[in-house]
Amino acid sequence: MGDMIIKVGHSPDPDDAFMFYGLSSGKVKLDGITIEHMLEDIQSLNVRAINGELEVTAISAHAYPSVADKYWIMAAGASMGEGYGPVLVSKKYSSLEELKGKKIATPGMLTTASLIFKIFTDGLESTDIPFDQIMDRVESGEFAAGVLIHEGQITYREQGFKKIIDFGELWRDNFGSLPLPLGLDVVRKDLGEQLARKLSAGLKQSIEYGYTHQSEAIPYALKYGRGIDTKLGERFVKMYVSELTIDMGDNGKKALETLFRLSSERGLTAPVKSIELF
Repeated sequence: MGDMIIKVGHSPDPDDAFMFYGLSSGKVKLDGITIEHMLEDIQSLNVRAINGELEVTAISAHAYPSVADKYWIMAAGASMGEGYGPVLVSKKYSSLEELKGKKIATPGMLTTASLIFKIFTDGLESTDIPFDQIMDRVESGEFAAGVLIHEGQITYREQGFKKIIDFGELWRDNFGSLPLPLGLDVVRKDLGEQLARKLSAGLKQSIEYGYTHQSEAIPYALKYGRGIDTKLGERFVKMYVSELTIDMGDNGKKALETLFRLSSERGLTAPVKSIELF
């Protein structure tokens, strides 16, 4: 009997690459299982998850209420902002007031950044476009402002953009010690609890391997850095790969419950009954 093939979806970002380095490099092995990595942008992975296509996948926290019937949340692999997160920036404007009635770009319908934008900016209209076009299209004047995710969060100042809101800071002002949940890793329920827990343990080992072998894992992760230098790349990986990524624990779970409560109260997502971590 050959190995069982498990498809694992993640985005080609430094933080995801870092998390999966242990598994990708073969330094962390799972008995009887061959991992096949599927690299796609997060919006595409969200759509695949809605169709239940991959056994294990990264998704936006925003997408979870739409896939809760098919997937369990893994305790490992979450990206959470601890006092930082997606940033709303502009070239010309500096307050939400000034943005009323103007065009604002957000990064993909199911991204958590788009959801957080809707929760906290009451009634401002936004248009979803690919995340990597946002800076250019705000720059050109097509959009008055845009919400940045990924590396844009730490490079926007050098490019002359002004911060209107850092949603991670806003979240912390509202919810204290709870982190802002942005990305999750999920495992398909039809694999059964035993296999789901085995895969979750494998992912946790992979993240721990990267953490304890940064001199190998960081250069590997930076191959996915879309032109950011080593120092910025390292900072970006450390922002989104933390103790909470190894295991989100109770605080991470409470943060998710808070996000899903806020979004379902506003009719933005379906209610999530209860969260069980694998």
